[in-house]
Amino acid sequence: MSMRGGDLIMIWLLEMIGTIAFAISGAFAGIQKKMDVFGVAMLAMTTAVGGGIIRDMILNVTPPAAFREPVFTIAAILTGIAVFFIVRQHFHPHKQALYEALLRTMDAVGLGIFTVIGVEAAYVHVEDPNVYLAVFVGVITGVGGGIMRDVFSGTTPYVFTKHFYACASLIGAIVCAVCWPRLGSVISMLIGAVLILVLRNLASYYHWSLPKIS
Repeated sequence: MSMRGGDLIMIWLLEMIGTIAFAISGAFAGIQKKMDVFGVAMLAMTTAVGGGIIRDMILNVTPPAAFREPVFTIAAILTGIAVFFIVRQHFHPHKQALYEALLRTMDAVGLGIFTVIGVEAAYVHVEDPNVYLAVFVGVITGVGGGIMRDVFSGTTPYVFTKHFYACASLIGAIVCAVCWPRLGSVISMLIGAVLILVLRNLASYYHWSLPKIS
């Protein structure tokens, strides 16, 4: 599916915002686990590009975009390093709640943007994709980096335990994919990403969770 130059620029900007947001969440996760600057930078990079690598492997896009367009990988690493030194210089134990809130917010932004970026990738790289494929790829792109972050930092992945995480991605991906043929790429992606961000923040604030065995 061809896109106008303006649409491509908007999607590039969305992906860069999502990359930085996920890199920040990865960096904070590394800092909480007492990693050194290299570990924090690598966890930031993994969180930011991990979902996209999984997405490209599913769509048989080789080599993955993270290796063909290193600007996003570099941005993620630099963001992780910057966060490390900012926190190192200004860390105060009584601000722990603030850091955790920032992590959740950045994670929600990254989840929303990368979910719809995954939907977009399905429509771009697959001839006549169906909604199921677009939604599946979108969710995998959205949650993949966060799962890798949590596994590498020794934490049970959010997707399995926390406040309506994967379901928010799933709902946003469905809305984006359904709106795509009617509203076009950019508007559909913005609607899906905003919906995911709102759902994640509401779920965090009101402690929405799926049923589990206590």
